[in-house]
Amino acid sequence: MFSRDSLSYDPLPLPDRSDLTDEQMAAAAQEFYEVMRKRHTVRDYCDRPVSREVIESCIRTAGTAPSGANHQPWHFVAISDQALKQRIREEAEEEERRFYAGGAGDEWIKALEPIGTNEVKEHLTVAPWLIVVFAQRWGQFEDGTRYKNYYVPESVNIATGFLLAALHHAGLSTLTHTPNPMRFLNDALDRPASEKPTMIIAVGHPSDDATVPSVAKLKKPLEEVASFF
Repeated sequence: MFSRDSLSYDPLPLPDRSDLTDEQMAAAAQEFYEVMRKRHTVRDYCDRPVSREVIESCIRTAGTAPSGANHQPWHFVAISDQALKQRIREEAEEEERRFYAGGAGDEWIKALEPIGTNEVKEHLTVAPWLIVVFAQRWGQFEDGTRYKNYYVPESVNIATGFLLAALHHAGLSTLTHTPNPMRFLNDALDRPASEKPTMIIAVGHPSDDATVPSVAKLKKPLEEVASFF
């Protein structure tokens, strides 16, 4: 980050350098793919607890993401308090009822049919942790003066991807939930007007009878998601 009175450029020698052979790079890339392809969005959780230490480490990983001008315009609120999770569930389900009652439109509802979702969001209270991601649209110096953050959506999206990968790497399951609108989360979590909630991530261990929709296993092949020149 930066401070108001320290904006000078101070280059450092690259502190962490990877020096893998071509064969090691190929193996590492394939190994990470094999880990990440086993990540699934899970809606059925058990009550097995997850330590705060694990959640903190995963959020630290998210905080290493690149960001516009290195302003790091994100804030992660991790919630294990059951009463607060219940409040979030109740308010999220109120928004979801409006969504499924017609607010989303027929095409969107039709697209969700193979996923099997509805307005009931039990995972918000059963999962041991919820992590709410906030995007900081602007920052403030100690005297209250605002400064602009840059590439906020892009930066927060990258950090969220880091977080999801870290949680999966730690052996946890997740579900990304985006009720619309989400402004109620600012009030529930006492976050300032400068921050916009972007996502609720349920985190925990899957229940013994957890399922995933079969369509979730259908991933586009490489030739449909990438071009090489």
